[in-house]
Amino acid sequence: MSDDDTAGLPCPACGTPNPPERRFCRRCAAPLAPAAAPAALPWWRTVWPFRRRTRAGSGRLVRFLVVLTVVLALCAVGFLLLPAGRHLLEDTRDKLSKAKPVTATRVEASAEVPGHPAVHGTDGLSNRYWGAPGAGASVTYTFAKPFRLVDVIVTNGASSAPEEYAKQGRALRIDMEVTARDGRQVHRKLVLSDKPGPQTFPTGVSDAVTIRLTLAEPAGAAQGRHLALAEVEFFQRS
Repeated sequence: MSDDDTAGLPCPACGTPNPPERRFCRRCAAPLAPAAAPAALPWWRTVWPFRRRTRAGSGRLVRFLVVLTVVLALCAVGFLLLPAGRHLLEDTRDKLSKAKPVTATRVEASAEVPGHPAVHGTDGLSNRYWGAPGAGASVTYTFAKPFRLVDVIVTNGASSAPEEYAKQGRALRIDMEVTARDGRQVHRKLVLSDKPGPQTFPTGVSDAVTIRLTLAEPAGAAQGRHLALAEVEFFQRS
């Protein structure tokens, strides 16, 4: 039997019959069992950095890191859009920034003892004070523009000097109400130690425009005495 009479599958290229054991056509050398065409890529593999076909795992680590970075970025953005996330961000910025003093443009008290106006509580002198007739008296500070209130420093009593401190009554709690530019109000309770000298209270309130302090829990009150508040200082983020 001649080669032309060989039984077997015909060559897909020229049609020549070939023995079953051959891998290439005996006439044209075309592959008798051509490899199947690669499957089409899914749509997501057509987008960089996934569009390149890989061999032996090349590039898989890079693509994994890209996907991980995108996921973490989306999680971070989503978290910061939440109130808790925004608060954490602002609090972190407070800690990383320096605080600088900010001065009120107007100071108004609900009540004052003669000779001890409310402006004495913001004049930078700790030997002068705002004198209030009793608990419930308040003082309101108005500022020229909104600011991030990061700290309040209170020097209680009639003076920062120990021998003068207890000559008048003191408020051991101050209720602070901060009004923001959009009308939102934030309340804080400043609990004071009964001792002379400055006491610092971190606050962290954004867009403050007015601050009202109300005296509460008097100590050292007696006949002929009033409540004294030597100094109040406000600090903003630089």
